[in-house]
Amino acid sequence: MGELIPGLPEEVARECLVRVGFDQLPVVRRISRQWKSEVESPDYNRLRRAEGLARPVLALVQAQPAAPADDAGPAHKHSPGAGARAGAGGPANSYRMVLLDPVEGRWAPLPALPGPTGSLPLFCQVAAVDSGGQGRKRLVVVGGWDPETWAPMDSVFVYDFLTGVWERGAPMPGPRRSFFACAAVGGTVYVAGGHDEEKNALRSVLAYDPYADTWAQLPDMAAERDEPRGLCAGGRFLVVGGYPTQAQGRFAGSAEAFDPATSAWAPVQEGLLEESVCPRTCCAAPGTERMYMLRDGHLVARDGAASWRPVAQVPEDARTAATVSAIPDDRVVVIGSGCYGGDQTVYVLREEAGKGASWARALAPPEFSGHVQASCFLEI
Repeated sequence: MGELIPGLPEEVARECLVRVGFDQLPVVRRISRQWKSEVESPDYNRLRRAEGLARPVLALVQAQPAAPADDAGPAHKHSPGAGARAGAGGPANSYRMVLLDPVEGRWAPLPALPGPTGSLPLFCQVAAVDSGGQGRKRLVVVGGWDPETWAPMDSVFVYDFLTGVWERGAPMPGPRRSFFACAAVGGTVYVAGGHDEEKNALRSVLAYDPYADTWAQLPDMAAERDEPRGLCAGGRFLVVGGYPTQAQGRFAGSAEAFDPATSAWAPVQEGLLEESVCPRTCCAAPGTERMYMLRDGHLVARDGAASWRPVAQVPEDARTAATVSAIPDDRVVVIGSGCYGGDQTVYVLREEAGKGASWARALAPPEFSGHVQASCFLEI
C-alpha cells in the first residue's frame, strides 16, 4: 500500500486528513481507497476529537433561497414559507437541509433529496444518530407534508455524512401522523404523539433503527399529545407538552420520559412547563438534563428538578424564534427574526461561571437567511 500523501510521512499526512472540513468528507472519501479507509476508521474520529477538531454542527431544515421575482409562483396564503421567507424562501414551500457550525459561522447546504422536487417535506422532523460511537453519523428526516399536495407523508430519508448521499428508509408505520415529537437517543430515532389524518391526537410511540432500517412499536404514552416536543435528556426520550384531541391548542405542562434501558415510561412529570405554554422552543443540552427555552423574550434554563431560571434577554432581532439549540461548552444557539416574515438572524450565547452570559451574533449570508422549520444538533 502506498503513502497516504506522496512525499509526506504517514503521521503528517494523517494530521492533514483529520483537518478536513465537515462538508468535505464525501469528497475526501472518493479520492482513493486509502483515504476512504482512513476517514471510515474509528481511529480517524478519535484523533479528530483528541485534537479538538470535532465540530458542533446544527442541521437545519431551511427555506430555499429566493428565486427571481418574475420566476416565483404565487404562494398559498397559509404556506409555511409565505410571509416567513421575506426574500429568503425559494419556490413556494421548498426547503433544504443546511449545516451550520455556529461557533465558526460556517454554512454548507447538503445535496437535494431524491425525487422530482428535491424539497424536504413541510413540517418534517430531523434527528442525528451515531453508529454505536464509531463516528458514522447519519441524519434522519421523518414524516411531514408533501410540498405540493400538503398530504401527510410516512417517508423516511437518511443522509450518510461519509458517502454524501440520501437514501430512502422504511416508511413510518401508520397511522400517518403530523406534528409529532421526535428525537434521537444513541443510535435510535423515536417518534411519539402528534395527530392522525382525522386530527385525533395520538398516544402511540415508534422507534426507528436507521442502520437496520427497521421500525418497532413501543408502549403508548399515558396521555394523548398533539404538537409535543421531543428531546434527548439524560439518555432518555423526553416528550414535553402537547394536548389531547378535546383540548385543541391548550398545551399541557406535563412531560413523559421513555428509558431505552428498561423499555418503559417513567411516571408522568407534572408542571415541567406552565399550563398552555407551547414547548416548541424547548431544547436539552447534549449529554445532560439541563433544558432551555424562550419565555417572554428571555432565554430561561432548568437543571434537573430545579425551577426555571432566567439566563439572558434575547436580542430583539431574534425574539420571534424559529429554533433554540444547546451545544457543548454551555452555549445556546437562537435562530429567529425581529418579526414574522423577517430574515433569520443567528446568535450564540455562552454561560461562564462568575461572568454571566453574553450573546455573539454569527454570520448568516443572505442565501442562508431563510425560515428554519426544524433543527437538530450533532458533532462531526
